[in-house]
Amino acid sequence: MRHREGWQGRVVPLDSWSANDIGAAAGGVTRSSPLAPILVTGASGFLGSAIAVALRACGHHLRLLVRPTSPRTNLFPGDSLCEGDLRDRASITYALKGVRLLFHAAADYRLWARNPEEIVHNNVEGTRLLMEEAMRVGVERIVYTSSVATLKPIEGAATEEHRLAEDEAIGAYKRSKVVAERLVETMVHRDGLPAVIVNPTTPIGPRDVRPTPTGRVIIEAASGRMPGFVDTGLNLAHVDDIAAGHISALDRGRIGERYILGGENVLLADMLADIARLVGRRPPTLKIPRAAVYPAAYAAETMARIRGAEPFITVDGLRMARHHMFFDDAKARRELGYASRPYREGLADAIAWFRAHGRLR
Repeated sequence: MRHREGWQGRVVPLDSWSANDIGAAAGGVTRSSPLAPILVTGASGFLGSAIAVALRACGHHLRLLVRPTSPRTNLFPGDSLCEGDLRDRASITYALKGVRLLFHAAADYRLWARNPEEIVHNNVEGTRLLMEEAMRVGVERIVYTSSVATLKPIEGAATEEHRLAEDEAIGAYKRSKVVAERLVETMVHRDGLPAVIVNPTTPIGPRDVRPTPTGRVIIEAASGRMPGFVDTGLNLAHVDDIAAGHISALDRGRIGERYILGGENVLLADMLADIARLVGRRPPTLKIPRAAVYPAAYAAETMARIRGAEPFITVDGLRMARHHMFFDDAKARRELGYASRPYREGLADAIAWFRAHGRLR
């Protein structure tokens, strides 16, 4: 692989793979070309790095498209690193050279920004450019990482059939994921884009380098800085199980279909209690009315505008917390053979990783 210096699309071979390293490929689609690189976007982040770990364990040669400013903590020296930006068509084109299989896991996952439309632009425009270029160069199969943010919360557990309209989405992040997912679906049906869509719930576990909003909750709770909670709930799954679901979607998913990749539906109070038990602290018992937290959220966002740091509590986050965000992943279990371990193992692995990397004392 030749070098290109001095621009966003340069490919940097960090180390060379032996034939033994890349000779054994997974079954199904991935067996067809074990030597062709698989492009993964977002591999410096939380879920993308887990997908890269899973693919690497199958013996695949990976090419990772990451921004020059992205952290390198989760990157593996045996992969080819392609520095670029999903908003730059030239760097996407260069990263896709020779690629037959694509995992698009990169996303601007923020619940707050000084300019919320930046989140929408990053997620929608980046997806559009990448899918257009993948079609142009003849990528044979794509796994697109959407989110359960595109699904409508209901009483009980939502399925893939509970679609959220753009005007129903709370906040820029959810809206961006709805618009991007609809874009991919349109390209599948109109242009023949060979994409399978997966909708992860809330991943937890190791390598949450940023960390994600949920990772911040784990850190704060494990540090004893969350004395209370509001009445809400999440579907929590080990990030490595969600990553394995992506590989199954590549091999067994139907083009144009959507698959929830989840774990267990858990009340926030129970999640915080489990974190407390894992670190030897007392579980919080103070249930706080959501309305009482709004002044703190507005104040946190005001300070964030001054300091430039993302707030821990956001107004959109509180609005989302009105619902128990519970989901049913039976379709993925039935069609993909998806499986997940108890979510507490994800909590334990997250805490251990945060400790090992100096985020927890």
